[in-house]
Amino acid sequence: MSMYPGHRGMPPPVNGGGARLNELLEQIRGEFEVYARQSETYEHQLRDQLNEMQSIRERVQYMEQAQVTLKQKYDEEITMLRRQLDARGGPPGGMNPPPQHGGPSQQPPSIGMGSNVFGAIMAGQGTQGLAPPPPPQQEQQPAHMPPAPPGLGGPPPPPPPPSQQPPFQQQYPQGPPPGSFPSQPPQSTASPGPGGNKRPPIGRPPAGGPATPQINTPIPYNGPGQSPQVPTHPTPDHARMSQHAPPPPPPPGNSLSELDPDRLPNHIKKVREDWWVIFNQSVPRVLDVDLVHTLVHESVVCCVRFSADGKWVATGCNRSAQIYDVQTGEKMCVLQDENIDLNGDLYIRSVCFSPDGKYLATGAEDKLIRVWDIAQRTIRNTFQGHEQDIYSLDFARDGRTIASGSGDRTVRIWDIETGLNTLTLSIEDGVTTVAISPDAKLVAAGSLDKSVRVWDIKMGYLLERLEGPDGHKDSVYSVAFSPNGRDLVSGSLDKTIKMWELSAPRGMNQPTPLKGGRCIKTFEGHRDFVLSVALTPDAQWVLSGSKDRGVQFWDPRTGLTQLMLQGHKNSVISVAPSPTGGFFATGSGDMKARIWSYHRVQQS
Repeated sequence: MSMYPGHRGMPPPVNGGGARLNELLEQIRGEFEVYARQSETYEHQLRDQLNEMQSIRERVQYMEQAQVTLKQKYDEEITMLRRQLDARGGPPGGMNPPPQHGGPSQQPPSIGMGSNVFGAIMAGQGTQGLAPPPPPQQEQQPAHMPPAPPGLGGPPPPPPPPSQQPPFQQQYPQGPPPGSFPSQPPQSTASPGPGGNKRPPIGRPPAGGPATPQINTPIPYNGPGQSPQVPTHPTPDHARMSQHAPPPPPPPGNSLSELDPDRLPNHIKKVREDWWVIFNQSVPRVLDVDLVHTLVHESVVCCVRFSADGKWVATGCNRSAQIYDVQTGEKMCVLQDENIDLNGDLYIRSVCFSPDGKYLATGAEDKLIRVWDIAQRTIRNTFQGHEQDIYSLDFARDGRTIASGSGDRTVRIWDIETGLNTLTLSIEDGVTTVAISPDAKLVAAGSLDKSVRVWDIKMGYLLERLEGPDGHKDSVYSVAFSPNGRDLVSGSLDKTIKMWELSAPRGMNQPTPLKGGRCIKTFEGHRDFVLSVALTPDAQWVLSGSKDRGVQFWDPRTGLTQLMLQGHKNSVISVAPSPTGGFFATGSGDMKARIWSYHRVQQS
C-alpha cells in the first residue's frame, strides 16, 4: 500500500512477470561478463603493446649510444691519422683536398662559425679542430684566421711547382686591398687575429658528422680556371696578349665569375679602389651599385640586418652585436652581455630587429636567444631551450613572435610578451636558417638534409616540404620569403639559388602534409657555396652572397644575373636589403660589413 493518499501502489506481477524479470537480469549479467572478458583482453593487449614500445625505446637508446661510441672511435682515428699525415709533411701545399658535395661518400656538413653554420664551412676543420691555413706563398690569409689546433703540427710544407700541382689546387684569389687596385700587389695579413682560438665542431647533436670546410679558408676549385682576379702585375705574355688580342667576349648567361675584370672593356665593368662590378652583357643593364660605408670589425661578421624603417643596420660578430646609422655609418651602440666569458669566443650568428625598432634579438653559440632593449642597452628576454648553437632568427611582424633555428634539429617559436616557447618543430637534421612569412602565418626552415620545410606557425602543421628532383642537391643555408608571401627563395651549398612557388593554402587546419610547392626558377652562376639569399622589398631582385666572395643581383622573372659585385676579400656570409629599398648590406669573413646603394639606370 502506498504511503500517499489516493496512490494505489505497484500492482503485483501477473502471469509469471517475476520470472521474466529474472530472465532479463540474467541476460544482462551474461552480456556484462562478455564485455568484462573483452575488456580484460584489451587491457592485456595494451600492456603487451606498451611493453613492446618500451623494448623498442630501449633498443633505440642502445643504438644511439652505440652510434655515439662509434663516432668517438671514428673521431679518435681521424685525429690520429691527421697527426700521422702531418708528421709526414701533409698533403701537397698543406691544403686538405676539396670536399666533394653530393657524392655518395660525402660526410654530412656541420654548420658553424667559431665553435662550429659558419665556422665549420669556415676553416676546413676536421672533427676536432681547424685545419691549418694555407701558407702565405699560396694566398693571402685573412687577419682573423685561427691558428692550427694542437696536434696538427707546424706550418705546412711549401706548395709544389705549378707544373706539378693538380687542377684542384687552384685557389680563389684574394680581393684587392685598399689602394692596390688594380696594379699594386696585395699586402699580406697572415697574422692571426682576436678570434683565433681552437673551436670544436658544431651544428649537430653529439652523434653528428664532421664539419664541412669553413668559409674563411678559400677552398680549391675544380673547374676550368680560376675565379675572377686582378693580376698583381701583367706577365710579358699577358701584356702582349692585351696589346694584340681583343678582350674575350662575356660568356653567355650567368657565368660572370669566369671573367677577369682586368681584361674587360670599361663598359662591361665598374672599378673602384677596393671593389668592382661586372655587368651581364646578355641582358639590358638596368641596375647599378655603389659603396656607401665600410664598417670595420674586430672579428668575422656573421650576419647583417636592417631595421624596418631602414635607418639602422645591425651586425653580429664575436661576443657582441653592433648597430650603425645607415646614413652616416656611425656606430650607435654595442650590445654585449657582460656576464659572458670575455676570454673565449662567442659568435653572434643571427640578429633581427623587432618591427618597431625597439628591440634586437640575437642568437649565439651559447644556445641562448637574447632580446635587447636597444634604448636601455639591457636584455629584455633570455630564451633558453635549444641544445646546440643558434644559427638563425626572425621576428614576425606582430612584434612579439620570434622563430629560431638550431643545430639541435629544431625550429622553436617564442613569445616575448609571455617569455614562453610556444611551439617546437623537430626535423631529421640540423636547422641552418628560418624565416617568417610577411603575414606571420608561416615559418620556413632550411636544413642540412637539402630540403626546405614550411609549417603553419600557429598549429604546427607541416604544409610544405620543398625537395625532390628539382630541389637542392646539398645543404640549404638560407631561405627568404617573397614580399607576396607566396614565393620562397633558398640558397644552398650546391652553389644554386632556387625560387619556389608555395602551394599550401592559408587557414587549413589539417595535420597531414599537403602537396609540396614547385621550383619555378633555378639561379646558377656562383662558383661556390651560396650562404645567404634575400629579396628586395619590391620583389624585383634576388640577392645572394657566396663563399666565392661575390654578391649577385638576379632577375626572378628570367633567372639571369644582372651584375656581380666583388667587394670583400673573403666569403660573403650575409646579405640583407633595406626594407625601404635603395640600400643593402653585406657581412664577410674579412672582418668588414659594408653598406651599399643600388638604383635603376636608364637603358642605353
